[in-house]
Amino acid sequence: MTQEQPDHAGTGGEPHQVAGDGRPVLTTQQGTPVADDQNSLTVGARGPTAIEDQHFREKIFHFDHERIPERVVHARGFGAHGHFETYESLSDLTRADLFQRPGERTEVFVRFSTVAGNKGSMDLARDVRGFATKFYTKEGNWDLVGNNIPVFFIQDAIKFPDVIHAVKPEPDRGFPQAQSAHDNFWDFVSLTPETVHMLLWIMSDRAIPRSFRFMEGFGVHTFRLVDHDGASSFVKFHWKPLAGLQSVLWEEALKINGADPDFHRRDLWDAIREGDPPSWELGLQVFDEDFAEQFPFDVLDATKLVPEEDVPVRRVGRLVLDRVVDNFFAETEQVAFHTGNVVDGIDFTDDPLLQGRNFSYLDTQLKRLGGPNFTHIPVNAPKCPVHLFQQDGHMAMRNPTGRANYEPNSWEGEEAGPREDPERGFTSYPEHVEGPKVRQRSETFADHYSQARQFWISQTAVEQDHIVGAFTFELGKCDEARIRERMVSHLRHVHEDLATGVADGLGMSALPDPADAARAPRDDLAASPALSILANGPDSFAGRRLGILVTDGVDHDLLHALRSAFTDEGATVMVVAPSVQGVTDSDGDEVDVDEAVQGGPSVLFDAVALLPSGDGAAALADQPPARQFVADAVAHHKYVGVGPDATALLGAAGVAVEDHDALMPLGPGDVEDFLAATRNLRAWPSD
Repeated sequence: MTQEQPDHAGTGGEPHQVAGDGRPVLTTQQGTPVADDQNSLTVGARGPTAIEDQHFREKIFHFDHERIPERVVHARGFGAHGHFETYESLSDLTRADLFQRPGERTEVFVRFSTVAGNKGSMDLARDVRGFATKFYTKEGNWDLVGNNIPVFFIQDAIKFPDVIHAVKPEPDRGFPQAQSAHDNFWDFVSLTPETVHMLLWIMSDRAIPRSFRFMEGFGVHTFRLVDHDGASSFVKFHWKPLAGLQSVLWEEALKINGADPDFHRRDLWDAIREGDPPSWELGLQVFDEDFAEQFPFDVLDATKLVPEEDVPVRRVGRLVLDRVVDNFFAETEQVAFHTGNVVDGIDFTDDPLLQGRNFSYLDTQLKRLGGPNFTHIPVNAPKCPVHLFQQDGHMAMRNPTGRANYEPNSWEGEEAGPREDPERGFTSYPEHVEGPKVRQRSETFADHYSQARQFWISQTAVEQDHIVGAFTFELGKCDEARIRERMVSHLRHVHEDLATGVADGLGMSALPDPADAARAPRDDLAASPALSILANGPDSFAGRRLGILVTDGVDHDLLHALRSAFTDEGATVMVVAPSVQGVTDSDGDEVDVDEAVQGGPSVLFDAVALLPSGDGAAALADQPPARQFVADAVAHHKYVGVGPDATALLGAAGVAVEDHDALMPLGPGDVEDFLAATRNLRAWPSD
């Protein structure tokens, strides 16, 4: 869609035309024809973005100001306070103050989010999850603004408005909300091959995490660490969840969104309030220029990752979230992150996506929070002393005192104000940069398929099936056959099994020819087990939920044994019954109930146990929510503990014990075996 401006000047004339095309030429808002809308202006093909790039400036400026008051992206978020503790001194790598002393604790605020949906969308949309951490260090705030996926759709920030416009609700109809399953998104990505690697991640289970607590985080970009001597290393930042990785199935996500659209928010809130603070370890992949030059891909390309098998992740500290916010708006909504907020010892590279983000974020805060004084808001304010000459502006809560509001000045004492400090002040790494000013993508960014293939072969068969299903579902929502075919033509460069599976799912009569590739993909990259969720799951049921379906007459001893074993494991045990009024157990004791079965479906739990009495099972067999509770748990491959009297309920749900490995007999002597099995989370089919 183009925006036609009225001819205010009254000069008339025809719009600029593409030769032989008849379509208007793309212009800036000033009417200047655009020569290249694909690449920012850089100093050399791999150099930094030039600030004089007015086309990029105008484009990103307009994009940053499209929405008020919620964020354009990452609008739906949830935050918590905590701390980061450094394991060891990293003075050999960086002069950043927070990494100098073992045991150093730094206050943090973390905001998790989805990307595409608005504030009112649901938690379990298929989407990237933001993982943004604000470190309140002694030398100023450091914002590590990352995602739960280590790569991104695009290589150059000038394309960010386009990818977000494409995935947002289609502008003529205003839907679909928080979904990528529509023509605009797939039209854009199928015309932009650099997105293919990210598409594999988005169509994987990484895009539907079970919880914020059970997902990884990544800094996405390559940054620099600078030591006390001024020497530099490249670094990739990772967050590793100590509770292990876990996702949900697509059908589960749909049902969870219906049962509890705030599932992720509630999970984080409850975990902290119940004394089970989520925790992650900060990991660093550190490498030098020699490795970067020998690496098959460009480390400045945000659509690429460095496999952990090539550069192991060094775990250097622990993040713990142990305090919920006092007020959602004041903290979670008003927190302002910025990739440009770094401390001395951490520095940027010339990654063109990072360079654009460094420009964009400050502009966004100005619009969203109303003026330049958003650092006066407590959640954004540094915890260290702040001394500067900046003053006034909208919503100024404090102004510098004294006579001087400029520097240099010749005043003495307090009237003089602060002074720069060449010894302690932030010093940029003096990277040598030269080259012509060009709009050009580096040739080292040209391989769009090889790492997508590596991701595919690193997945288990179960995970590959899920990826095929996700592509099939999403592309099946596209009305245009040409878009579906174009996308499958790209998948042929990833893996023929993937392309064939998606084509078959879409009912294509034949595979389209492979898309033209800017660079022939490689097929010699080894699988990376670190890229699989199922290969990196937990070794405990701690932090998970067991749902126990009970009725009047539930076995007192068995219920007590289950509760005790799973609580000792660190799990949450919730009792589900026909109503929330409670039940009476076999000893005549009252049992409190957490959820009624019609409001507590099995999708809300990681494993379930069926402990009705004989009469209770017969009554539940007549209730559709109870039958669905059982059927869903089995269909989703969850471990189901089957009490001695649950047979009637199983039969009514159409479940035969001998047909499902996840069904386990559950008597007083079976509790430990059941607990041990649930540590695997699911009983995936073996074929």
